[in-house]
Amino acid sequence: MTLRSRFHITEEKIAYYMRTPAWCRATAQEVGPACVEVIAALGERGVMSSLRQAQGILGLRDRHDPARLEAACRKALTAGDPSYRTIKGILTLGIEDDAQVRATGDAGAAAFLHGPEQLFGADPAAEHRQAADDTLSMRAVDAVLTMPSGDALPAMVTKAAR
Repeated sequence: MTLRSRFHITEEKIAYYMRTPAWCRATAQEVGPACVEVIAALGERGVMSSLRQAQGILGLRDRHDPARLEAACRKALTAGDPSYRTIKGILTLGIEDDAQVRATGDAGAAAFLHGPEQLFGADPAAEHRQAADDTLSMRAVDAVLTMPSGDALPAMVTKAAR
């Protein structure tokens, strides 16, 4: 009975334990300087907590060209997020070679159409209150003009105010 079958150690677990932080650093040097920097940044967070991420990043070499992986690592470092998820997303989208273009203008944000005097000057709620008062006044005038007798004035004005 072998050690592997005795403890039910799968191939994935064996690979995990063989890919140590030293292996990650050596393999990253084969990819390039940006990959070395990513692995070093992950190592600063804590070796065991980020070892799986480092192994995952280096495992991307199997599915993608090492030159693309190096470019994706460089782009992730430029963005300030050297994590497995970011690097994998860059490779999946194929944007590792795209130059970062800083947005100019409002980037499609909705415009403030009222102007700066209303933004900083007048109280917008006051305008709505004035419009409501004008509407109420018009209803009161209509009620008086259509009123059958003078006795019903208070009831009509109250009804129109609702």
